[in-house]
Amino acid sequence: MSRYSIGIDLGTTHSVLSYLDLQRADETAKSDIIKQEVLLIPQLTAPGSIDERLQLPSFIYQFHESEVASGDLALPWNRSPSHLVGELARNMGSKTPIRLISSAKSWLCHAGVDRRSAFLPLESPEEVEKISPVEATIAYLEHLKSSWNYANSDNLIENQQVTITIPASFDPAARELTAEAARAVGFQHLTLLEEPQAAVYSWINQAGNTWREQLMPGDIILVVDIGGGTTDLSLIAVTENEGNLTLNRIAVGDHILLGGDNMDLALAYRIKARLAEQGKNLQAWQVMALTHGCRDAKETLLADPSVDSVPLVVPSRGSRLMGGMLRAELTRQDVEQTLVDGFFPQVSVDEHPVHNPRAALTKLGLPYAQDAAITRHLAAFLSKQAGALEAIDGFDTASGSFIKPSAVLFNGGVLKAPVLATKLLNIINGWLSRDGTEAARLLEGADLDLSVAKGAAYYGYVRQGNGVRIRGGLANAYYIGVESSMPAVPGMEPPMQALCVAPFGMEEGTDVMIENQEFGLIVGEPVRFRFYGSATRREDQSGEMLEDWGDGELEELSEIQATLPIEGRTRGEVVPVHLAVTVTEVGTLRLEAMPVNGDERWHVELDVRDS
Repeated sequence: MSRYSIGIDLGTTHSVLSYLDLQRADETAKSDIIKQEVLLIPQLTAPGSIDERLQLPSFIYQFHESEVASGDLALPWNRSPSHLVGELARNMGSKTPIRLISSAKSWLCHAGVDRRSAFLPLESPEEVEKISPVEATIAYLEHLKSSWNYANSDNLIENQQVTITIPASFDPAARELTAEAARAVGFQHLTLLEEPQAAVYSWINQAGNTWREQLMPGDIILVVDIGGGTTDLSLIAVTENEGNLTLNRIAVGDHILLGGDNMDLALAYRIKARLAEQGKNLQAWQVMALTHGCRDAKETLLADPSVDSVPLVVPSRGSRLMGGMLRAELTRQDVEQTLVDGFFPQVSVDEHPVHNPRAALTKLGLPYAQDAAITRHLAAFLSKQAGALEAIDGFDTASGSFIKPSAVLFNGGVLKAPVLATKLLNIINGWLSRDGTEAARLLEGADLDLSVAKGAAYYGYVRQGNGVRIRGGLANAYYIGVESSMPAVPGMEPPMQALCVAPFGMEEGTDVMIENQEFGLIVGEPVRFRFYGSATRREDQSGEMLEDWGDGELEELSEIQATLPIEGRTRGEVVPVHLAVTVTEVGTLRLEAMPVNGDERWHVELDVRDS
């Protein structure tokens, strides 16, 4: 039996490991708050210098042997690491960004690339070793595993209960790839948990028994998680069951690649324009280096109101300017104008993200949000989920044009800045006020840097039957495309219907058999499986066939191409089958086709393998 419940926040810009002693949890529960710890992670902060930090920066640096002396990169558990992970990686990458790997988590959920292919660092020279997003994820987890085992040799992490957090918007493929990376590291007892839910669990434990005094039946909690790389939105409804409060995750937002990284880049371009006015033009690699400098300067300015400006140094090759360096400064005015006005503009709830026509050709890169206004993305989410309460008893379903939160929980490093958190809460309450609704109250007390990891560790305690558990299940309904049988028509493909295989809210570890319908499965030749997801169709049940659907109701996911084994049948044979679907413990979907007459089984993992 595991002694510890370990929670890992595998973040875009930082990773954190929290833990609690399950054997002592019941004792500390008497004080209403379960005692938790955060692991101090040993990492190189300079060549030959190791420090312990609460956070591991999620960066990998593919160093050149001439950059460091032999032995200067030794870690307590590895004398000769093949690459750098953590603080030193981030620092060296700020000077030589072509060797730096960042945003591996965002690449992990990018269906437009082969996530097992080695292409990071992107656009780096041939001599720089490339690794895949999956390998980068493994590297972060390996460092966290080694840090834990170095400090806890009697309780190796392989034998503990581990919960890794993921964005609520991760599709089944990204979930499975995260689980694959964890299995590669050796985690035996693994659970995945949505980050906004982890933030709520952390808040519940931090509040102790008083959380029940701060929430009431009928409340709708809006969780806004703005981290380094993504904006993650979730809604949780509070209901009552036999006198006890229950929490139900009722909606999650799209995967929005918009966060602190975008803000750092915006600040860098502001400084770039200022230098250009002085006749100092920056190259692309200098802008990348400046972006890293702006990140550190921004954090200093937002954390300390007494600081008005922070100096910036931009490396310059072969320049005579100031000893080969360009110098600038980032001011408090720069930060507040760029971030508040650019990312948190005052908008109405019916103003949604702007999508401009894109160029036909584009360079390989992450699918960043086109519209930088987080407030417009939030308005779109609340409007899209106007009907999210229809299946929940005890709620007024006449929510109007948008769903109206009564409580707000903030998470993520961006919202540590009071000026940004205050602006966002004021905008939300402005929407509510204009609709004649009471202002939403802020749920306070969460540690915005550490709460996700802490909540994940606490969730391990909850899974043993303690405390309150958030009811979630699948955040989307999933469908498989079924080709209609019809005579050939020139220039027209057969119409596609959508069979619901996994309804909204289907719990992890459950399965369902669709026995009332038979389908023809083609074996022995290449076929493609088309899948769809919906964040709004909550009433569809497994086995329900959709002939048509409204605009935006279903989103097509990455298809799977496969050749199913013949197993004694004829190539191209159409086999009558029944379908069954399982939601695995890590939240991925496994589809199984079983012949009406026969013992074969054909399995398809939804969106697990890249096309």
